Amino acid sequence: MVQAHKLDCEAAAADCRFIIQSENEAEAVELAKNHMHDVHGKDYTDDELRSEHLQTV
Repeated sequence: MVQAHKLDCEAAAADCRFIIQSENEAEAVELAKNHMHDVHGKDYTDDELRSEHLQTV
């Protein structure tokens, strides 16, 4: 079974319903970084996103 990498922004920002899910971890991290910067004005490193926000499902 292939694992997917998921970021559910609602867990970090209650008013945001943005969800990323991808089998490609690098793609999920890049999309999450762009979303966090563009929508929430926050910059995260790849490692911060992986450890704090990205789930493997």
